Amino acid sequence: MPHVRRNADPLPRAARTRRRQAPSRLRTGAVLAAALVLASPAGALAGPAAPPAPVEVPRASLPAPTGERPVGRTTLHLVDEGREDMWVGGPRELMATLWYPARSDAGRRAPYMTEAESAATLEARGVTGLPADTLHRVRTHSRLDVAPARTGDGLPLVVLSPGAGHNRIWFSSLAEELASHGFVVAAVDHAHESAPVEYPHGLVTGCAGCGSGEWARGAVNRAGDVSFLLDRLTGPDPAWRWSHVIDASRIGMAGHSWGGSATAETLRLEERVDAGINLDGPYYATALEEDLDKPLALLGNDRGIAWEGHEEMWPRLTGWRQWIRVTGSGHSNGIDQGLVTEQLGLRDMYPPEEWRNLYGDIPVGHGLDLVRAYGLAFFDHHLRGGDQPLLDDPERVHPELVVVDPG
Repeated sequence: MPHVRRNADPLPRAARTRRRQAPSRLRTGAVLAAALVLASPAGALAGPAAPPAPVEVPRASLPAPTGERPVGRTTLHLVDEGREDMWVGGPRELMATLWYPARSDAGRRAPYMTEAESAATLEARGVTGLPADTLHRVRTHSRLDVAPARTGDGLPLVVLSPGAGHNRIWFSSLAEELASHGFVVAAVDHAHESAPVEYPHGLVTGCAGCGSGEWARGAVNRAGDVSFLLDRLTGPDPAWRWSHVIDASRIGMAGHSWGGSATAETLRLEERVDAGINLDGPYYATALEEDLDKPLALLGNDRGIAWEGHEEMWPRLTGWRQWIRVTGSGHSNGIDQGLVTEQLGLRDMYPPEEWRNLYGDIPVGHGLDLVRAYGLAFFDHHLRGGDQPLLDDPERVHPELVVVDPG
């Protein structure tokens, strides 16, 4: 876990690396049926017993995007033969999901996680009362592999980098929001840093890097992943058939936790990335080696969790900068995980203090909406030149977005 001065919140337990198996369905109905049989009186009349009432399985849904454009989604598997994976050796592999403005709202709705990722995520948290594909069936607002909207000038690109042990798909709400307003969004799972992640060859990987303590080195490694991703999206041999809709001169990045650290490193090392948002991640010593004149925003928690390097980084930011404390928030309000967990009735599985460290006291849906609103305003202004009053006076637009002045 990244260095923390006090009250550190635990990150999700990583799933072990495993081969994909057909996910079993663990139904509460079977337990309920057994309880009914045991409760039957000894003198009950013989004959066929009435079947137990079906147990309704809760269903989760992402918040609807606020933009006018329908959203498309596709997934890429990328292999960088020129880089060795620092965690397990061999070529560096990445999984990336793209969201983008779609030509129409027709087509099959995109699932959330893969079935194998859903099963591994529930297993890692010890959830046994829901079908193993529950997270696969979370309702999204994206259409699978549909054609992008036509564009004359090209669309800006935003890269998203998840936290340690988190799957990229937890960024779906933010990604769909941006795509509905005319951005291409690419969320990348950094191999053996994100988890659980399923690859096309059937391997589901865990977070080998989470227990290494190599947080600073890993953040720099992620910056290399982003550079490779940009090569494959905007270079001469694009991995996506519709890469031509991307405007390579307008690229931003946002990241959560370890991904926030990686955002700062990427701004420092990758000249193609123009602006970034750090969603409650540390700044390591490598990020402090030189001044940074690119726009960078920090959205920090309201739980007193003081991550490494925040105060030290502030004077090194010589371009546009903003430090926001989201009132009532925890470490992970910018991703879908808290909302989905609550919708599935699993909040009580978390000890109260762990839940507060992760999601604070603010309603999880509202906390997610605040990050979506800020993210849209930030990238619209810095990548498209849009006039955004939210950036001029965040508290006036949303009182929970408190500007921090470290002096």
